[in-house]
Amino acid sequence: MGELERLFIDETGTVTGAFTNGINLVMGQIALADFSNEGGLLPAGDNMFSSSANSGPAVVGFVGEGSQSGITAGALEMSNVDLASEFTDMIVTQRGFQSNARVITTSDEMLQELVALRR
Repeated sequence: MGELERLFIDETGTVTGAFTNGINLVMGQIALADFSNEGGLLPAGDNMFSSSANSGPAVVGFVGEGSQSGITAGALEMSNVDLASEFTDMIVTQRGFQSNARVITTSDEMLQELVALRR
């Protein structure tokens, strides 16, 4: 009897478990889904997407079975966020906040001036 010590994933998506008694056992295989139009997927949050009429149905398969996708074992995937676009959006938002703050400051100064003229 052994306890699961660690998991390994190879380039084919095969998940192998290494147990404390020295036995390595194939636990399963990772399936990949391809879509005819990845841009048509609907964001579901937390880096997850769901299919839609625009994306087409999922074509599920494994690495090497007609899929253009692959698995790189032991590597981290880069973020799917476009940093240049996000920085641009952040700068635009910051500028908008600054201009709104100036409008509020200007209107406050105008109201103060109006109160001072009334006295």
